[in-house]
Amino acid sequence: MYPEEAGHAGLYPEEAGHAGLYPEEAALVAHAVPKRRREFTLVRACARRAMEKLGVPPQPLLPGERGAPRWPAGLTGSMTHCDGYCAAALVRAADLASLGIDAEPHGPLPEGVLESVSLPGERVRLRELAGQHPAVHWDRLLFSAKESVYKAWFPLTGKWLDFSEADIAIHVDPEGPPGGTLRAELLVPGPLVGGVRRGAFEGRWTVQDGLVATSVTVPHA
Repeated sequence: MYPEEAGHAGLYPEEAGHAGLYPEEAALVAHAVPKRRREFTLVRACARRAMEKLGVPPQPLLPGERGAPRWPAGLTGSMTHCDGYCAAALVRAADLASLGIDAEPHGPLPEGVLESVSLPGERVRLRELAGQHPAVHWDRLLFSAKESVYKAWFPLTGKWLDFSEADIAIHVDPEGPPGGTLRAELLVPGPLVGGVRRGAFEGRWTVQDGLVATSVTVPHA
């Protein structure tokens, strides 16, 4: 699911132990509702575990532009949280240009959401997948994939990417779910990575333990 060179960690709430925040982090959520504070705390605990796996001392993780985390020098990565689960994946910036991850509850999207986050061609492909593998909530998987694409895109561009600006094809591993690959064709000019314009991102997906999770990696040129 995650690239081999990544340090990664996931936490369910009951595994959190005594996760805490640095003072400058705590100040950011001092007036937030308890659910927001807990997610903010747990996902940073995941990120610090991932740092340790890469030999980087744990340190504060403060949000930057559009809330994207400001990683320590030499690292890039992504964080995600949903009801009941948090995760982070980090790599050395020398190994990958960018990385995006997302996790969602494995259930259908609320009514009307799919139409607002997908392209007509994507909906056709989802119907085909649902006919072949009805146990997977493909609409939720597509939404998660779009989130991972955006998280990989933003650090490279500093720009917003709309749901309609990436056309994602989902492929199932030969042995069938719970996993496979995905490819996102960018419908706007892609980022320059090492002087090469990237017109597509690729990644993986899995469904297990009541969650759907996706990851997108952008290698160097």
